[in-house]
Amino acid sequence: MARRTKRPPSTRTVSLAPQRQHCSACERRLWHLYQTQRTVTTLDDVTRLSISVFRCPNSACSRYHQPVRPEEEGAWALPHGEFGLDVIAHIGALRYRQHRSVPEIHQALQDLHVSIAPRTVTYLLERYEELLALRLAETTRLKDSLKKQGHVILALDGLQPFKTQDILWVLRDTLSGEVLLARSLDSARQEDLADLLREVKRALPVPIVAVVSDAQRPIRLAVQKVLPDVPHQLCQFHYLKEAAKPIIEADRHAKTELKKYTRGVREIERSISTREDQEATTIRGYCLAVRSALADDGKPPLQLGGLLMHERLSAIQASLDRVGQKGGFRASWCDCERWWQRGCSPPSGCGHRSKPPRAGSSELARCLPTRKEQTRRRWRGPTERCLRRS
Repeated sequence: MARRTKRPPSTRTVSLAPQRQHCSACERRLWHLYQTQRTVTTLDDVTRLSISVFRCPNSACSRYHQPVRPEEEGAWALPHGEFGLDVIAHIGALRYRQHRSVPEIHQALQDLHVSIAPRTVTYLLERYEELLALRLAETTRLKDSLKKQGHVILALDGLQPFKTQDILWVLRDTLSGEVLLARSLDSARQEDLADLLREVKRALPVPIVAVVSDAQRPIRLAVQKVLPDVPHQLCQFHYLKEAAKPIIEADRHAKTELKKYTRGVREIERSISTREDQEATTIRGYCLAVRSALADDGKPPLQLGGLLMHERLSAIQASLDRVGQKGGFRASWCDCERWWQRGCSPPSGCGHRSKPPRAGSSELARCLPTRKEQTRRRWRGPTERCLRRS
């Protein structure tokens, strides 16, 4: 049956852009064509992909007006696919390794908090079978497309949902986005990867001019053995991630040290839990801002969590300093009304008329003139107490 629940919202956003900035045919600089959005559900979360699409502006180029999409997009999901390749690999492993039925696979995905319909499980299982049987399919269309292209930039990547399951190895062309070979292996040995590269090399009608991967040791050795004269480039995302590891570690240490100065937020919230006045509302807002700053991990290596936390906490501190310079929290007239009525009202017996003495008393009749200086002196103490309370 079809899924009847609403698709869950995305939990994070990832921006993708082509790694190459020049056309592969005429070497002209590519122009930004448009920005598109795509949502992909993986085993870990629901990711919103912000994709930048480019094109060649040269009208004499063979790739004129052909969209150039990010190379990394193919590693997330199949074209027009809603679920990631890791979900497809997990479904295939459950079906052909553990021999589970479609309802059992659907329940296993529900246990992993993946919102999916049973009918979609069947559809993704068919996509898994198509990927594994790709080498047996008709290759005429693919060969014609590659011949027009003239060369191939090979991308090699492996997907393993869990450590105890098989690895789905996918070899694809980054220029056309075509999947050249997909096969499930029980390991990532150099010999097995070398056999995959040889098979792709023999089947291609055009030469391989470059290889892009995450540069794992078995992949490097396999590429060096099968394609010794072909440049092997590390994926720019993995390259930046590896280069920034010392900075990320230092930033993580700085973030830990910053958290030591923000302890006590829970005690402050507990102390005002029963208050509903405007001052308590303002304090809760500041506490919520501090909690949000502590929970933001950023997007390393481009946005470091420690630096981001320092900026947000500095902004909170600057706001508190401005409040302190203004004299603190100013209560409204409605909040101060009871204090004014109790502490700021003139005492009884004040005025031109005196209060007559009680019968049998020896005290003289009181006459309290309403001169400004005496009234100001008498009200000064209650007024200061009222302002301190507010």
